[in-house]
Amino acid sequence: MQPPYKVMFLFGTRAEVLKLAPIINLMHRDTGTWQTVLVSTGDSQLLNDTLAYLNFKIDFSVDASNIASTNEVELLSQLLHNLNNVINAGQPDMILVAGDATTSLAASLISFYHHISLGHVEAGLRTYERYSPFPDEMHRRLTDNLADLYFAPTTRARDNLLQEHHPAKRIYVTGNTSIDNVNHTLQGDFTHPLLQKIPENHRILLMTMRRKDNIGSPMKRVFHTMRDIVETNSNVDLIFPIYPYPEEVSLANEILGDHERIHLIEPLNHHDFLNIAARSTILLTDSGGLQEEAPALHRPLLLLRDETERQEAVSLGGVKIVGTDPTTIQQAVFELLNDEKKYRQMEQAEVPFGDGHASEKILKIIAKYLQLK
Repeated sequence: MQPPYKVMFLFGTRAEVLKLAPIINLMHRDTGTWQTVLVSTGDSQLLNDTLAYLNFKIDFSVDASNIASTNEVELLSQLLHNLNNVINAGQPDMILVAGDATTSLAASLISFYHHISLGHVEAGLRTYERYSPFPDEMHRRLTDNLADLYFAPTTRARDNLLQEHHPAKRIYVTGNTSIDNVNHTLQGDFTHPLLQKIPENHRILLMTMRRKDNIGSPMKRVFHTMRDIVETNSNVDLIFPIYPYPEEVSLANEILGDHERIHLIEPLNHHDFLNIAARSTILLTDSGGLQEEAPALHRPLLLLRDETERQEAVSLGGVKIVGTDPTTIQQAVFELLNDEKKYRQMEQAEVPFGDGHASEKILKIIAKYLQLK
């Protein structure tokens, strides 16, 4: 096959487009070799704001009005129908997806039926708990079953793929593109109005919590715990960008609202978020991406989940699993605020997710693969 190679990128969430963005940007700089086709399968404000922030022009946008249901079966069914038409119109040489969202699963099935090669960025992540996280765990396993190229972020992810008998010659340890984003985004002279409101001698806790399986009782426990922590530490501020789920917004305002040192804000663009995270004392999250970014930012992270598919960061000491148990969270935050040795150990933990050049490695692999087709 001769260049330019037409590569289709599919994404329906902010996390997916951020993972694929470093690869897309590199392709845009070499139009003699690459032709990108960007397909959006979502219509959330977060995704649209992220696309605008990245200055990405969408080539195909799936009608989100038909797939707004939270029912995963209906969502997958509608995606398969609509993406079939997109593939017929776009005629790509290869499809690239990232992670474990419903879009990745739908794209993998469509690529199989159309005999189009599929590359899976962030392949091989596993908890080996079928329903945890749900439905992410099975999405990534099924996507890997249909992929042609596997871009594993770590040797652990590669070993998972080998254990499942995926072909070794198609598995590449590239690092994670999230580290590419960190390296390109941090700004030494960064300022933000929010940071200017917080006294310099205060320590900042930055929290994100957005998983749907945490909404309800788990989220209430965490919010009450975080308010207690702020109220009992006069030099601590909490920053919480609220994901726009109605129940999350309601709970945050009810439990965390009306406190001068708790800052409830709208989601930040990725540039501002990473730079504020780099200036925070402790990060708390239930998401996947921040588990990768925290070690690269050299900030301790407390994971508000009971398990992780990114065990490398836990094993190396940069991430600690605390779940949503109030006592466990309180003790972990107290230790990091008061035990300088423990803090330094987490802060200086090794970065397990690559050297910040994953996207360059992925491009070279794809170019060689398509050249030989």
